Amino acid sequence: VISISVKPKDKGGSEKMGVALGKMIAEDPSFCVETDQDSGETILKGMGELHLDIKVDILKRTYGVELDVGQPQVAYRETITMPVEDSYTHKKQSGGSGQFGKIDYHIRPGETGSGFTFASTVEVIALLGLTPVLVDVCPNLFTINVESVEEAITPKTKAIVPVHLFGHCANMEVIMDIASKHNLYVIEDCAQSMGADYIFSNGQSVKSGAIGHVSATSFFPSKNLGCYGDGGAIFTNDDDLAHTIRGIVNHGMYTRYHHDVVGVNSRLDSIQAAVLNAKLPHLDAYNKARQSAAKKYTEKLQGIEALILPVVRCDQPNGAASCNCHVFHQYTIRLIDGDRDALVTHLNSKGIPCGVYYPIPLHQQKAYKSERYNEADFKVTNQLSNEVFSLPMHTELEDDQIDYIVNTIKEFLG
Repeated sequence: VISISVKPKDKGGSEKMGVALGKMIAEDPSFCVETDQDSGETILKGMGELHLDIKVDILKRTYGVELDVGQPQVAYRETITMPVEDSYTHKKQSGGSGQFGKIDYHIRPGETGSGFTFASTVEVIALLGLTPVLVDVCPNLFTINVESVEEAITPKTKAIVPVHLFGHCANMEVIMDIASKHNLYVIEDCAQSMGADYIFSNGQSVKSGAIGHVSATSFFPSKNLGCYGDGGAIFTNDDDLAHTIRGIVNHGMYTRYHHDVVGVNSRLDSIQAAVLNAKLPHLDAYNKARQSAAKKYTEKLQGIEALILPVVRCDQPNGAASCNCHVFHQYTIRLIDGDRDALVTHLNSKGIPCGVYYPIPLHQQKAYKSERYNEADFKVTNQLSNEVFSLPMHTELEDDQIDYIVNTIKEFLG
């Protein structure tokens, strides 16, 4: 949603503009007008700059109102800060566009990140001419192994990229300590953890994405906060970085047709912003619905020796009703000493969509293979790629659906 301020140039223009705006609002429900209580200025709001450009042109040409027009503002930007507390926010086109945070920090030699994640985390790094350094993950949370991070750091390392996989934050307290010790930046990938809490050892609770120096998320439709297409956002508390990002994603412009830096077109589509604006107030309710479904899965699958169920902070079962540390983008299980692929096939044959995230580790992918990687350094990652499968997880899961899914798993396991 874009807003601009308008002011008639002559005294008689106010009455003429008021009549015109009344007619225009009646003709177009997606167009609205407000009065700024502080300045008294008239604020026009619409679905994107083109929409407002047309409205201003109608005022000028059709109704003959001469106007002073302010700069377009993204009315949606301020709202999205809520899930990550006081961070600055700028929308971007997709979850793979997080390179903008890295461009501004001038990170060049290398970045350390999880080897058990989707390719978008590392493809951005590689496309910028940086060197992604993949490390192993912990077996219970599937997030980056902090001991492996420390071991992988060299004088060329510039940043750590923890991925908050499946809805649970990585061990950010230790990661931030490591980053401080080695003077590194921390770039959070919170595409799967929007709204999750991270609890520090002193009891402080901080939202996912508000801990590192900068973070990126995705609004892909399947995410906990999803739009109707591709979209994403970058979060930071760094004023200078926020300013740079806002220019880069908009062709390097801060003032229209003035290109101060080299940029790209990575603005969030206005329709997607409107969808997110409507869904954002319900994010906590969406996450609670996922947590409720996860708790029911766990209660019904407990005691099956072949399965390792999701945990929260490694040592607490996800059934803890008061915990918001896991928002369950996925409910991911490990099948021990069994045929995972056969189980997935069985579930699919019974009409149960079942995903495997991720069947091929990144260090084995053709695009990211490197002689510096040793398979012995990815023991957990390799094991997880052969064991994990994710059950249906969304906000509308009914009890009878969960029962059917659980019984189908028990049927296969005997």
